[in-house]
Amino acid sequence: MFCVAPPELETKMNITKGGLVLFSANSNSSCMELSKKIAERLGVEMGKVQVYQEPNRETRVQIQESVRGKDVFIIQTVSKDVNTTIMELLIMVYACKTSCAKSIIGVIPYFPYSKQCKMRKRGSIVSKLLASMMCKAGLTHLITMDLHQKEIQGFFNIPVDNLRASPFLLQYIQEEIPDYRNAVIVAKSPASAKRAQSFAERLRLGIAVIHGEAQDAESDLVDGRHSPPMVRNVAAIHPSLEIPMLIPKEKPPITVVGDVGGRIAIIVDDIIDDVDSFLAAAETLKERGAYKIFVMATHGLLSSDAPLLIEESAIDEVVVTNTIPHEIQKLQCPKIKTVDISMILSEAIRRIHNGESMSYLFRNIGLDD
Repeated sequence: MFCVAPPELETKMNITKGGLVLFSANSNSSCMELSKKIAERLGVEMGKVQVYQEPNRETRVQIQESVRGKDVFIIQTVSKDVNTTIMELLIMVYACKTSCAKSIIGVIPYFPYSKQCKMRKRGSIVSKLLASMMCKAGLTHLITMDLHQKEIQGFFNIPVDNLRASPFLLQYIQEEIPDYRNAVIVAKSPASAKRAQSFAERLRLGIAVIHGEAQDAESDLVDGRHSPPMVRNVAAIHPSLEIPMLIPKEKPPITVVGDVGGRIAIIVDDIIDDVDSFLAAAETLKERGAYKIFVMATHGLLSSDAPLLIEESAIDEVVVTNTIPHEIQKLQCPKIKTVDISMILSEAIRRIHNGESMSYLFRNIGLDD
């Protein structure tokens, strides 16, 4: 089973060599909480930098201390204005590069545009474009957490450390859900089954999978099955060729594979943004006899009216990490709880700066995790 960093690790957390500079690339003050927690754990001050928007909405970055020959770590948490967040990061990275920083490491807990990582019909792989922009700007290393698809690491030509939040979520289940031994881990769609299996095996619990019309159809749209577009003009095909057409898919009636009657249902996923699929899953589980429903996710985007919908739903609690700031959403919905992951990010920074191995942070992680 995963385990959270032991006490001896925390005692080493403040031991860093000289030449480390920690910046927050956010102009939005609400996005700086994670940066402050990481700096506090490392025992360093935040670097002096000004990030602001001009009246014409251009982003301006002014680094106010020397970074020459230093390891610069730029922490960027994603705000509601995703595109501004990206520009802030790119401009700061380039500013550090032109100021002769020794290395520039991006700490981006939630990688934006990660859902656009596969080809759609007449679309583009935007996360590949974003990776290329970051590398071109001068990024030399990336620390991120629970990428939507692990294969995104291959879009970069620099080292990428894809950390996991699951040890902290597992610890929350064990410590904050008193009767968790009577729980079942639920995948709200077959696409989430691997993640659910990972949680279930580590907690020694059963697993259930929701299959049918309530499942999230996002994977059908982005997995490249419609690219290139199907040929509709029969005359365009050579007469000697008879290409068989793919039979259109038809979703079966909704089914829960696994027993949830009289149990606590814990739905796990990597991102919770549009909550419709989670609400539908919760209703289905209630109908099948689950008496308590939790949702666990690494990244709580919780866009639009998600907090209000959660508050009025059958979901008892939504647990997310602080990779993305969501203090406003918590005020709107008391059911939303936060798990702090600054410890693992600060330890990753310390190890990279000191030239230590990162394998300790990836122990017991298999290929399917």
